[in-house]
Amino acid sequence: IARRPPHELERLRRMASLFLSRKEFSGAQGFVVTDEIALAVAHAVQCPYCIDAYTKGSLEAGADLDQMTEAVHVAAAIKGGAALVHGVQMLEHHDEVSM
Repeated sequence: IARRPPHELERLRRMASLFLSRKEFSGAQGFVVTDEIALAVAHAVQCPYCIDAYTKGSLEAGADLDQMTEAVHVAAAIKGGAALVHGVQMLEHHDEVSM
């Protein structure tokens, strides 16, 4: 996405903003929890527009910096856990090939 021309990036930003501004769900726990979950997912999938939108949404719903930081920590743990599991896969493949 970074290789796209500036006019295309601006168009994508507008499209993402419009899409995210129309969310009409509040989740079982209300907007604070829903936006924090979305913020964690946005970090896990590394979507910069989603991060901007759900940071704003979390703040508007009343989340504080500690709550939003916890969401980022959850995303980091999920991504880190996946990397560790893939490391085990590498070790198993190494053992099979090295025999």
